Amino acid sequence: MGLLAQLARALARHARGHRFESYVAHVRFEKFWRFIIKEHQINEDISLDEMLVISEKGEQLGVMDLASALSVARESTLDLVLVAPEGKPPVCKLENYGKKRFHTKKQKQTRTKQMQLKELRLKPKIDKHDVDIKVRKAREFLEVGHKVQFTMMFRGRELAHTELGLKVLEKIEEDLVDIGKVESPPAREGNRLVMILAKSKKKIDRG
Repeated sequence: MGLLAQLARALARHARGHRFESYVAHVRFEKFWRFIIKEHQINEDISLDEMLVISEKGEQLGVMDLASALSVARESTLDLVLVAPEGKPPVCKLENYGKKRFHTKKQKQTRTKQMQLKELRLKPKIDKHDVDIKVRKAREFLEVGHKVQFTMMFRGRELAHTELGLKVLEKIEEDLVDIGKVESPPAREGNRLVMILAKSKKKIDRG
């Protein structure tokens, strides 16, 4: 068993010896360490008798015991990474693990930066032409992964007829159903109605 796995299990045993405030906290702790073990099963942390080894280019190098697989990894100056623990036999791949983690982290950061909440403001008495413009703009935002917040603004006596604004938002939701899904349904916030749409994972064919 690798050093990281031993450390994780030792800490789990230590946790069992000291009562948590609740059973739930204990379970979460156990799950956390099981995740760490699974996420970082590389090189000497792998506890398998044999495995199918895949090259960095995706070629099958055959079934090997751990010592042989580690030897191949060292000769290639790469890491041995467990990628399919449920396989029969389990599958390990040769790759630069540190480089892979770095690129994965950068990709996540890029996606987070790219995704923004775009606000589009409307009035309850907005005409159809202006609604169409807002819908087209929202579609552009959704297509590139942004979320869209529709803010329906009410003034004075318009607050007594918020249902008019609600109908407009419902129509917009209908027009964007092929690409957007409601993440936050219309909700009253002071003198506003706010609805948030996010991009749908499955695009609906309206044709």
